[in-house]
Amino acid sequence: MTATRAEFEVFAPGRVNLIGEHTDYNDGLVMPLAIDRGLRIAVRPRGGSLAVVSSTMGGPAVEIDLARPLAAGRGDWGRYVEGVLAGFQRLGWTIPAFEAAITADLPAGGGLSSSAALEVGIATVVEELCGRRLDPVAKALLCQRAEHEFAGVPCGIMDQFAVTLARRGHALRIDCRSHAVEHVPLADDVALLVIDSGVKHALADGGYAARRRECQSAAGMLGVPTLRDVSDANAEAALRGLPDVERRRARHVLGENARVLGFAAAATRGDWQAAGRLMHESHTSLRDDFEVSCRELDLICAAVGGVAGVYGCRMTGGGFGGCAVALLERRAADEVVAAARAACSATLGHEPTMFPTTPGPAAHRT
Repeated sequence: MTATRAEFEVFAPGRVNLIGEHTDYNDGLVMPLAIDRGLRIAVRPRGGSLAVVSSTMGGPAVEIDLARPLAAGRGDWGRYVEGVLAGFQRLGWTIPAFEAAITADLPAGGGLSSSAALEVGIATVVEELCGRRLDPVAKALLCQRAEHEFAGVPCGIMDQFAVTLARRGHALRIDCRSHAVEHVPLADDVALLVIDSGVKHALADGGYAARRRECQSAAGMLGVPTLRDVSDANAEAALRGLPDVERRRARHVLGENARVLGFAAAATRGDWQAAGRLMHESHTSLRDDFEVSCRELDLICAAVGGVAGVYGCRMTGGGFGGCAVALLERRAADEVVAAARAACSATLGHEPTMFPTTPGPAAHRT
């Protein structure tokens, strides 16, 4: 199917996380935003009972029979699509047959949440086909459940919430326990730069799940349901009694929650120097305490962080590869980007892919 034959088109953005990494599945705080790149899904109804979905991101087209109850089990990229469709089936929605063609300007495996963009994009397609709407939080949670059950990734809520609830020009401060969302405006005097390390991450490979288990283990040893429940007053003393791995994982999570609050406060008062320092601290913690960075990301963050006009730079996403995000002074953005490109090229020995971005809207019909 070509876009010119489509009946309608849906755009679902990728996301970067400014700060608050690996806190969402610990009932913590995060601060992502949707970017102006993502997936475009051209859709038209068809006869019969099949959903036929193709993608330029790789892999053959998938066919899903909507006349049968859907269950986990397929091993290709269609499991993300099938998981979302199964979620709507559970709600009693009757999904008509359709064809969808997906194009993207989002690097798969780059840590910009192409999986959540796909899930929320397909959920938006279903809403358009059925002429109905889910509550946005329920929609995000349906997509998270699809990733848990059909893709085998025990992700938190951050990515799906960001893609579903984003607002142009704003970041989202999300409380992953209460699901409360605060839209935090980002001033026109700052800009964002995304730098792709070129190292593809695959969260289903086990490192992400291992970190989640280690956090659960630390919480259990501390006698609390999640690390969010550790009291600030006795945190330092409590962490001293943990084994080394659990202590460092918990120290990152507790510190990262505090950094999210600090970043939001700094953004509100326009103190971008303070916000940038918190980004640097976040990356150091992710590198040393949580051990989810990689050599390329560390080199990028060190190189870009040393460029005049850069407030802060950190890895973004689940880690083990993917992208870094930098917060820049907008009035010198062109010069800063050129200097960042030169610094990364000198450090890495090649020029990485990088692009400026702005906070964009949630998934929507275009």
